[in-house]
Amino acid sequence: MSFDDRTFRKALGCFSTGVTVVTTLTPDGLPVGVTVSSFTSLSLQPPLVMFCLDSKNSFLEAFKASGHFAVNVLRHEQRELSIRFASRLQDRWKGVAFDTATSGAPVLPGCLAHFECSTIYMREGGDHVIFIGRVDRLEHSEAGQPLIYYRGTYAELGCVVP
Repeated sequence: MSFDDRTFRKALGCFSTGVTVVTTLTPDGLPVGVTVSSFTSLSLQPPLVMFCLDSKNSFLEAFKASGHFAVNVLRHEQRELSIRFASRLQDRWKGVAFDTATSGAPVLPGCLAHFECSTIYMREGGDHVIFIGRVDRLEHSEAGQPLIYYRGTYAELGCVVP
């Protein structure tokens, strides 16, 4: 390998991503949420999405056990939610309002979109676990700007071409 982890990370940072909070429930029914930028569509037929979660994430077992998750696509104005769910706060949900998906997974109000999913596949991928989910329900808004992550920081869209 002719590059180190830092160089690899910097090069990956050149690809801007949207920011999501992926949520589920623990086996005890407690809400869990983590900020994830490694989210993407996988298939239109059937409707599949995927996200990746660090193998050392303290909530990994909850996502593995649940069988369901919700992906909340954050708006530009929801930066604080991204920071909160990326932190090591003990009670990330304190003061955070949420709705409940059919599966029970928390759905954050005011997002650009959310996808309620059934986990159909999990696979180790290096230092992450890849989750693939079938989209069972979704909602989206036609208005608003996404929260974007680029080169290690939050960014804003410039001109949006209709």
